[in-house]
Amino acid sequence: MQTLTILASGEGELNPLIPHPIEIVLSLVVFGLLFFAVKKWVVPNFEATYAERTSAIEGGLAAAETKQAEADAKLAELDRQLSEARHEAARIREEAREQGATIVAEMREQAQAESNRIVEHGKAQIEAERQQAVTSLRAEVGTLATGLAGRIVGESLDDEVRQSRVVDRFLAELEGAN
Repeated sequence: MQTLTILASGEGELNPLIPHPIEIVLSLVVFGLLFFAVKKWVVPNFEATYAERTSAIEGGLAAAETKQAEADAKLAELDRQLSEARHEAARIREEAREQGATIVAEMREQAQAESNRIVEHGKAQIEAERQQAVTSLRAEVGTLATGLAGRIVGESLDDEVRQSRVVDRFLAELEGAN
């Protein structure tokens, strides 16, 4: 009211740069109420949300570290298994090579045995054919010798016993001459 009185009397002028004391007090009261309300209700909610997020992030980091440790352990186990599998594969390949060499040696032995058997069979067959040829030649030579002897001697050698004796004696003389 004093301001109205000063304006009405025209005595002094109001400075627009200097606020009125009532405005200062009213601003301080409103700021205090606002500060109290923010401190009472807003800041605790922010703090609770910040604490929840911090714990969630820390929990996530701990979980990630645990998962990383598990993944590292599994990777080490897989590397170990892979190494074992490689060693096992090398061992199996070596066994297969040894078995292959054994099989090749056995097959060579069997082939050699079969070759020897075939050679022996061939020799036996040749010997049998030679004997058959000798027998056939003896019979033929005997027939010829008998016919020739019959012509020379002038008598018939139709008797088989006599013919056989003559043929044997003739062949023995031929063999003795060789």
